[in-house]
Amino acid sequence: RVSATNTTYVDKNQCHHSDQLPVDMCDERPSMNHISSRWNLWQILDSILPTGGFAHSYGLEAAVQAQIVPDTESLESFAVNSVENSGSLLLPFVYKANKYPNIENWIELDQILHATLTNGVARKASIAQGSALLRVASTVFTEISDLKQMRTCARNMGTVHVHHASVFGIICGLLRFDSFTTQQAYLFVTLRDLLSASTRLNLVGPLEAASIQHRVSKVAEGILKRHMDRPIEEAYQTAPVLDTVQGCHDYLFSRLFCS
Repeated sequence: RVSATNTTYVDKNQCHHSDQLPVDMCDERPSMNHISSRWNLWQILDSILPTGGFAHSYGLEAAVQAQIVPDTESLESFAVNSVENSGSLLLPFVYKANKYPNIENWIELDQILHATLTNGVARKASIAQGSALLRVASTVFTEISDLKQMRTCARNMGTVHVHHASVFGIICGLLRFDSFTTQQAYLFVTLRDLLSASTRLNLVGPLEAASIQHRVSKVAEGILKRHMDRPIEEAYQTAPVLDTVQGCHDYLFSRLFCS
């Protein structure tokens, strides 16, 4: 019903507070902790965060020069395959690091991931991005002492490589993001950075890249459901050809990206 003051009301079957209450009074306001957590998530996903993602193309530059990705259609297919590969190979590490956000578990995951990534270019890119993300997170989220301890371990222990997937997972765990949000965010970052690289390679313009991102996001949700919450023993490669092409990046005569 609508009163003379144009305030919308609902009955007690729709709201448990009273017989007649304004609709906005029926809304459950999120707690301040939840609001703070969402701000942290948005900051982690913000492309302005200086994590060095702009320096990497996820193998796209090598694929373009190899004529594997000559047009928009092939770019979209490449994006889907890259997200699928990230889901199958890296989400298990993101998931476990998020579920058990302690330094001992992180070091173990980092070492296993270092052995898993046989592509030298992808391995170096993962270390560079992970190191940058950890540096930024420890500077921004000063209330989390574990982040500074992780940087100390990275500097003092020769066996810690700081790979991106495990760093991303533990940071999200320490920020108390749930596992679904964390794994979804990781695939989002992969797709975002890849399509950002496509615009700098002049494959597509910003508007077309945004359209591709929207279309692929629907496929990415299916990828997330297939690969989320899996143990690291089930991590596997789904795009060996693209992985091989990325490994040739260091042999390019001229290149814009580090990987």
